[in-house]
Amino acid sequence: MIDAFHKHFGPTQRPRVYRAPGRVNLIGEHTDYNLGFVLPVALNLATFIAAAPSGDGKLRIYSEDRQELREFDASSLGSVERTGQWTDYPVGVAQELVHAGMAIEGANLLIRSTVPDGSGLSSSAALEVSSALALLGGREFAPLELAKLCQRAERNFVGMPCGIMDQYISVFGRAHSAVEIDCRSLGHRLVKLPEGITFIAVNTMVKHALSGSAYRDRVKECAAAVEGIAAVYPDVQSLRDVSPEQFEGVASRLPDVVARRARHVVTEDARVNRFTEASAQGDAAGMGKLMVESHRSLQHDYEVSCAELDFLVDAALGIDGVYGSRMTGGGFGGCTVTLLHAEAAASFQASIARAYAQEFGVTPRVYSCEPSEGAGEVNNLETIPSLA
Repeated sequence: MIDAFHKHFGPTQRPRVYRAPGRVNLIGEHTDYNLGFVLPVALNLATFIAAAPSGDGKLRIYSEDRQELREFDASSLGSVERTGQWTDYPVGVAQELVHAGMAIEGANLLIRSTVPDGSGLSSSAALEVSSALALLGGREFAPLELAKLCQRAERNFVGMPCGIMDQYISVFGRAHSAVEIDCRSLGHRLVKLPEGITFIAVNTMVKHALSGSAYRDRVKECAAAVEGIAAVYPDVQSLRDVSPEQFEGVASRLPDVVARRARHVVTEDARVNRFTEASAQGDAAGMGKLMVESHRSLQHDYEVSCAELDFLVDAALGIDGVYGSRMTGGGFGGCTVTLLHAEAAASFQASIARAYAQEFGVTPRVYSCEPSEGAGEVNNLETIPSLA
């Protein structure tokens, strides 16, 4: 990666390399922007950025994946407008750093990523967090404030009204553990996973165009649900505040679609808590059952699944050694995540790929979801993957 950097930017000083991981969310989908609970793990799939001062006031960003170079005047980043391209993520981060009082000097950045785009494994947050570290260049910045800054970049500049889960887990991930995040307090706790199990993500290889607009619709529908429920329970400020029992008492007062959206969020928050309890007890079967319940809720109440995701979940449940499966991420494509006995991993990967190819004529990509550390500077450069 150092050689690639010098190839594109010349014999400048040796760059520093920063890494930020993608994530898979085990359970707790579409609860983060409702200030609820989520349970992601950081992945060994990550975005790496090699960075060094440019010396000429220019910010140059080269993406190896896209083989594209973009150039900006570092002093005028505040006036750059959104383009709808991949550079919106690092530029949005740069603008938020400037707003936070961190000067952005000219720099050369080379990006290498193993997080697949459009997979639901949070390639955007991995790019945001790694960009923030690269632009900071070793300057100190509180980890929680870093996650919040990257979320602001996606909301304010990219234009996606996301919750904080993706940026948070990219910063706070921990090897061998899931991380339960309270999206209201922004605190977290580590959740030990049972021995002898593993999680595997399967990529549908599709991302339906509906995903962006539907995401915004769901945010609005949840806000409408809060308004309707607060008319009965004035203390309710978000769906996080609503118990399943309270919801059932007011569901009939809400429009049907709004009620179904709220039902998913309220029951999903409860599932996160039950999932962590099952994990603490080593109850893989109970964890798997909750994952399936989550998927059916996302499929029917929240309506963010699609035929490809539903097929992968149903096919997984018919394979030996599988405890449970669900879609993960925003929906309308991307990945499923499946909980299974570790010894069944190899046969599962072969079986699920064969079944999906027979159904859709596409070979899905399959990823082992090994919980990994959060973002930081890479000191051992031998750990950086080669460009595929």
